Amino acid sequence: MGPEPPAIRVPVGEGSDQWTSRTTRRRVLLVVHNVTSAGRLGDLLPLFDDDFRVQVLVTSTGSSAFQDGIRELLRTWQLPELPWEQALSTPVDLAVSASFGGELHRIQGKLTVVSHGVGYTKRLDTPGAGSREPGAGSREPGAGSREPEAGSRKPEAGSRKPTFGLSPEWLLSGERPFAEGLVLSHPEQLARLSRVCAEALPSAVLAGDPCFDRMLAARPYRDRFRRALGVRRGQRLVVLNSTWNPEGFFGSGGQDVLPGLLPRLAAELPADDYRLAAVLHPNIWYGHGPGQIRAWLDRARRAGLLLVDPVRAWRQALLAADLVLGDFGAVSYYAAALGTPVLLAADGEDVLDEEAPLAAFVRRAPRLDPHAPLLPQVRRGIEGHRPDPAPAGFVTSDPGRSAELLRRHFYALMDLPEPPGPASLEPLPLPPYGPAKVTAPLHVRTRAEGADIVVERSAGHPAGAAGDAHLAVHEETRHPGDLDLADVITRDGQPDDPRLGGPEAWTAEVLGLYPHCSTAVYVTGPHTCVVRCRGRRGTFRLAGETGADADPAAYASALHAWLAYGGTVPARGTTLRLHTAGGAHPFRVETTDRTGARPE
Repeated sequence: MGPEPPAIRVPVGEGSDQWTSRTTRRRVLLVVHNVTSAGRLGDLLPLFDDDFRVQVLVTSTGSSAFQDGIRELLRTWQLPELPWEQALSTPVDLAVSASFGGELHRIQGKLTVVSHGVGYTKRLDTPGAGSREPGAGSREPGAGSREPEAGSRKPEAGSRKPTFGLSPEWLLSGERPFAEGLVLSHPEQLARLSRVCAEALPSAVLAGDPCFDRMLAARPYRDRFRRALGVRRGQRLVVLNSTWNPEGFFGSGGQDVLPGLLPRLAAELPADDYRLAAVLHPNIWYGHGPGQIRAWLDRARRAGLLLVDPVRAWRQALLAADLVLGDFGAVSYYAAALGTPVLLAADGEDVLDEEAPLAAFVRRAPRLDPHAPLLPQVRRGIEGHRPDPAPAGFVTSDPGRSAELLRRHFYALMDLPEPPGPASLEPLPLPPYGPAKVTAPLHVRTRAEGADIVVERSAGHPAGAAGDAHLAVHEETRHPGDLDLADVITRDGQPDDPRLGGPEAWTAEVLGLYPHCSTAVYVTGPHTCVVRCRGRRGTFRLAGETGADADPAAYASALHAWLAYGGTVPARGTTLRLHTAGGAHPFRVETTDRTGARPE
């Protein structure tokens, strides 16, 4: 996370009155534990928009083991950041936390806690000494303080771990709640709370789920999200999701299936039929380091796996997905609540509160068999899916109303009338465009009948694939020796890139460098490429026609096969039809002379 920032002097701090331009009536402090909790607090920021009476501040407890990424995220908020000790000495009217980490009992103001997941579902050890990091042991009780566990009930020896956020060990101080507000998303959580910690019922508030509400509001834009993530027409988006935990899909504490599964997914799922993406918990991403995650997944990324931003784009990926290969984390449950098929690769049975709806979902959800052929399982998972209404019913009891309910709760705690106008949340942004880029060698099977060419490409030798074979290799392959074996060599770039000399020069250079190569392909855009074939005059310009949406490199493989079967491109050009991803993609082939000009 880096060094703690120095104490601030504006808009709070010593002598701040003489430096502030506006005096406000209320102060709101957002308490960040780690990037995961910060993501949920970020959902809430718009609830204070346009209110000149409120100054919003932010602090980080420093108590979580997962500190990386916090400072970067807080910079995007551009709010005054208080060091933790200054935050504890600064009176505020409302403090909002999305975790129980840190010495929250020392905050000088009313405190409310919201969940940073799908309710409260996991069993975790009581807070650790000093850090209150879940699972870190127990904490020294503070007599007479608001500190959790101070004088509260302890679990009996040999009993199961308490449920994080929904048990006396986490909620009480001296038999009383230490927070003025405990935000729940569904009466089911209220019922569990009443059974295990009735003392906390007065602080409980039903206020929906802002995270899920933002996804619900963005459902009409699913196709836009798919295009942003590089999913083409007819492709299926398969999202691999893992929570942070040794027993999670990414973890090594269970069967550790992921390292062997990734290359098989790339080999068994045709590249033009399926797009693979990974949504990893921020504690995985920032705990091990983004660079290490990319290194561990390098082979998969070169085979086309997209790593989704775990803070800014994971919800858009869920909305875009056709199937989620997941585990017992909140993201997989959110996917099921959206009606998306989910296959579990890890169940984490011992981690969950067995009474939580997430645990019930895990018990009945279909499993992925990592040792069986993957393509049939993926197809069955998508085509045989029957949405389960339970997850959507238990995520929130007030879909679409969280902004209204949460703002009402916050302003009631501040004893301040709400601003005029309806409360609302920020729409999910459109992610940056991330086209698929495969630099691993692609094994291509083709079958041609007239102007129709069936193409199947995969980053491996798929069992049972039929047709004539050729090898297509991207020039940026990790292993240069692959280029010596390639029948087709590809790369992508701007047509006027001076480093490459343009499509005409680059394709000629490649055929000169690699005697085995028959076809050089320069992809110039999402639907276009320039192709040079050995033994043929000039180049060909390929462009998808109306209704087509396939990788231009697949058009080139189709042309390569069609010419090998005896096809000839007339001077006026021709139209061929690529069959892949369950559909036909017509593309135009135009000839050029040696200078790159089209013949008259």
